[in-house]
Amino acid sequence: QVQLVESGGGLVQAGGSLRLSCAVSGRAFSSYPVGWYRQAPGKEREFVANINPDGGSTFYRDSVKDRFTISRDNAKNTVYLQMNSLKPEDTAIYYCSWEGIWGQGTQVTVSS
Repeated sequence: QVQLVESGGGLVQAGGSLRLSCAVSGRAFSSYPVGWYRQAPGKEREFVANINPDGGSTFYRDSVKDRFTISRDNAKNTVYLQMNSLKPEDTAIYYCSWEGIWGQGTQVTVSS
């Protein structure tokens, strides 16, 4: 059974950085795109970024462009989200998604 496990969340001050990781147990990891999403309290889940199978193409929501970077290591079945210049409005539970499967999420809290 495929599992996605996110890690790397935490509490950080505004302007700080965090690096999220998502480990995927699926054998076909390198064949499919992977995405990061987030859900803030009282809000719907929203798209953050995604990356194509070979890592050569990425796409971001406007509010995180130039601050967040998505990458993947297909040898390790892992996708990353480097988050810089964090803002309080980035506070949310961050989820990765691969082939319709979701991880349990990791909490990111940015204090002002």
